[in-house]
Amino acid sequence: MGDVILTTPLVRALRARHPEAKITCLTRPAFVPLLADHPAGVEVLSFEPAKESLGSLASRLRALEFTHLLDLHGVTRTRLLRILVPGNWRGYSKRRVARWMLVHAKRDVYRDSVPEAERFFEAARGLDVRPDGLPAEVGIGAEAATIGSAWLAEHGLGGRPMAALAPGAAHFTKRWPTAKWAMLSRELVARGFDVAVLTGRDCIDEGAAIAAAADGHAASTGGVLGLQATAAVLRASRVSVSGDTGLMHLATAVGTRVVALFGPTVRQFGFFPYRSPSTVLEVALACRPCTAQGGPTCPLGHHRCLRDVAVESVLEAMT
Repeated sequence: MGDVILTTPLVRALRARHPEAKITCLTRPAFVPLLADHPAGVEVLSFEPAKESLGSLASRLRALEFTHLLDLHGVTRTRLLRILVPGNWRGYSKRRVARWMLVHAKRDVYRDSVPEAERFFEAARGLDVRPDGLPAEVGIGAEAATIGSAWLAEHGLGGRPMAALAPGAAHFTKRWPTAKWAMLSRELVARGFDVAVLTGRDCIDEGAAIAAAADGHAASTGGVLGLQATAAVLRASRVSVSGDTGLMHLATAVGTRVVALFGPTVRQFGFFPYRSPSTVLEVALACRPCTAQGGPTCPLGHHRCLRDVAVESVLEAMT
């Protein structure tokens, strides 16, 4: 999710520089809502590897006769597409060697601190575009806005300043302990906030426990809201708290202030909150970073990078 959101500054720049161009974005079906209502007015194609062959996708793309093809993923599948769909392809450097050196040798050989959203512009060289200094951007359709508002009303949220908490993450090592999320939720309600706990279907129980700990003025989405409706809830929030996850980037894309908790990953990888009001909390440890994307267990068994982030520090950053 985060990768898709971080492409939107480039999409916006392409539209501003080439207002008459037809811009098409290709992504998985789950992420289509992130681009479907983008103000730049792009066409969105989807590809589900489990349901369509790469050859079939290539046939669809060849028929569209693109003049420029930008690979913003840089994985085996997109490298194969470059062969199957001949054309003017451009990619960007994922800094794999520098990332490996930092993770495994703890040597920082990054020559720059360019955020990932701006690294994507390398793929558009020759198209006369550059970053405009603004955050990522996700559009929210009228239907999704209504769904988000209805969910808030159903749970009695929004009458007070609202905080959005996003405790989930694809990998365990990016997750702050559930007990600390529960303490944070309880304290925020005591301080006069409503709390929306934003979870996918992978952490429904955790979200329910975090909301229940507040004993009123808190509710968990439980995976029932789509991406745009979740964005609508984030937009209605004064502040959001999350780990290094897609929901962190979604909050920045709707203008909500972010408090981000970074554990196994670091700024050099390029995924800190982009061009938006934010505070990043992290613990200085010699073992960081231990991975580029998170993992199922802490390699050293202590998970101090997130366990040592205090609830009081998060509250201070939020208020």
